[in-house]
Amino acid sequence: MKNAITFLQKLKISVFGICVLFISCNGQNTSQISTNAFIDKNIAKGDTVTEIGKRIWSIFQDKKGNYWFGSSGQGVYRFDGKNLIQFTDKDGLADNQVRTIQEDKAGNIWFNTGGGVSRFDGQTFTTPSKKENFQIENFIDAKNNWKSEPDDLWFQAGLGVYRYDGKTLHFLEFPKTKAGDILEAKYPPSHSNSVYQVYAIFKDSKGTPWFGTQSLGVCHYDGKSFTWINEKNLGDHENDLDAGGGPVRSIYEDKNGIFWFGNSRVGIFRYDGKNLIDYRKEKGIGNMKGQKENVAVSSSSMTEDNNGELWMATFSAGVWRYDGEKVTNYTTKDGIPSNSIMTIYKDRKGELWFGTDGEGIFKFNGKTFTSFLDM
Repeated sequence: MKNAITFLQKLKISVFGICVLFISCNGQNTSQISTNAFIDKNIAKGDTVTEIGKRIWSIFQDKKGNYWFGSSGQGVYRFDGKNLIQFTDKDGLADNQVRTIQEDKAGNIWFNTGGGVSRFDGQTFTTPSKKENFQIENFIDAKNNWKSEPDDLWFQAGLGVYRYDGKTLHFLEFPKTKAGDILEAKYPPSHSNSVYQVYAIFKDSKGTPWFGTQSLGVCHYDGKSFTWINEKNLGDHENDLDAGGGPVRSIYEDKNGIFWFGNSRVGIFRYDGKNLIDYRKEKGIGNMKGQKENVAVSSSSMTEDNNGELWMATFSAGVWRYDGEKVTNYTTKDGIPSNSIMTIYKDRKGELWFGTDGEGIFKFNGKTFTSFLDM
């Protein structure tokens, strides 16, 4: 192998050399390729299993129709409708805790894990933070060059975010704000904790990202400027830190262009681009009738079904459905397996999938709830 690499380095113009570089790195120059690019790749076959993990934190359906289920400690599962394959760190996944799953334009599946970002190209898992194992141009760009394009992928990255533009993974830090400076003076940031730390990322109908943060509410980046939304206890406030809302863990845009934010301490917020409504203090606003007390449930995930009804998952109060006039709450008393819901995902058929923290996956087909094993 060593001799082959030496030969390629010496041979400046070679049809063979050009072909190898084109196939291996999709147009990258040799200064950006590690020698391991020419070593036979470790094909990730995974393990065929009959049961799925109990703690499912993320769900995604790729372009081919495969379902991916990210777990809290058992890696990720791929389900093609018949076979269930489990992939873990032994297959090359960065970490067995899989928080989010996305797909890029080229069909690669990306996983935001507890140990960094991993990419699966259909055969191999690679991790950008490990330069010797990842073939992306420039590997990681830390110049804080904020941009936004509709096809970008965004990932949580500790004290900042990653933006993947199809070639480069950019590490980005948020510009400092006055509110952030005041909060950090009282709560100094550490290597793993910051008021700017991101808990939720959502791309809107225009392709621009929204970020739910630890203490500063929601930040929207439109490609040119940043807008911070943190009034009405959506975020912590320098004048009343103890009344703050805590992390924003879910963001969703409905069919009418209205944004919904789920705060893990306060509950649900509605934002129309100008006005922010806190349903904890202003219950019933917007004809939201039928709630037992209010809709102040800490939401972990949100989506909209094919009828335009909003579904909100909670960490301890089951699932809430809002039809525009009233709210219906589903709990274990109504047949769902758990009241601790980590994520909701709508597939191409419009069916809703729910990942729980302790009871695996269940689905809603528009009429009934069904467990994963009965599908």
